[in-house]
Amino acid sequence: MAKLLSFCIAVMLAATAVPAAAQQAVEIDFAQPISGTRLDVSATGAVTRVPDIAVISAGVVTRAATASQALQQNSTRMERVLAALRSAGVADRDIQTSSINLNPEYRYQDGQAPQLTGYTATNSVTIRFRDIRNSGSILDALVAQGANQINGPSMTIDKPEAALDEARSRAIAAGLARAQLYASALGKRVGRVLSINESGGYSPPQPMPYAAMARAQSADTKIEPGEQKLEISVAMAFELL
Repeated sequence: MAKLLSFCIAVMLAATAVPAAAQQAVEIDFAQPISGTRLDVSATGAVTRVPDIAVISAGVVTRAATASQALQQNSTRMERVLAALRSAGVADRDIQTSSINLNPEYRYQDGQAPQLTGYTATNSVTIRFRDIRNSGSILDALVAQGANQINGPSMTIDKPEAALDEARSRAIAAGLARAQLYASALGKRVGRVLSINESGGYSPPQPMPYAAMARAQSADTKIEPGEQKLEISVAMAFELL
């Protein structure tokens, strides 16, 4: 059994030595005829980790009578927001423009053509906070500097590969133990591994809205990272002898 476990783990590690984006589905099929009984089992391996990254979207929405005024006001306020981020120690590589929009606004009345009333300009950036416990106070500072559209935070793990490999090992061990249980109940023993199919992986939670307008003067927002579960499921086929 120990040799079989070592073999399965070695095969899975070889199969996962690819970029993280390609690790969402791994299938190994040894495609050999069997002389015994085929057993199919499924198992899950899970580990928990404390997130080390908070991802937040912060934006500035401005409204003015003309397009140029809306853009100018928006640019001025966004410069203050970006300056506040850099003053708080957020690196340029962790600040990314996600959208810039300019839209006309109209008043609609029955029986009349739409009347242009002004323009709305929106500029949003996605921010990665590596100091999660300090990100709440930074959010409050952003609101004070003009950010009035905030979504987040979304907690994530910067480098989940090692944790996922640990979950894989646990899933394989659980699958082997389950196969051994069935084999023992049937008066048989576990022979070869016929196939392994992996599913699951790591998908960071989506950001939730942050009430920016209501907290414009606050300085007490607390963000706790908590824990996240990373799971890998495997479907395994064995030959029972």
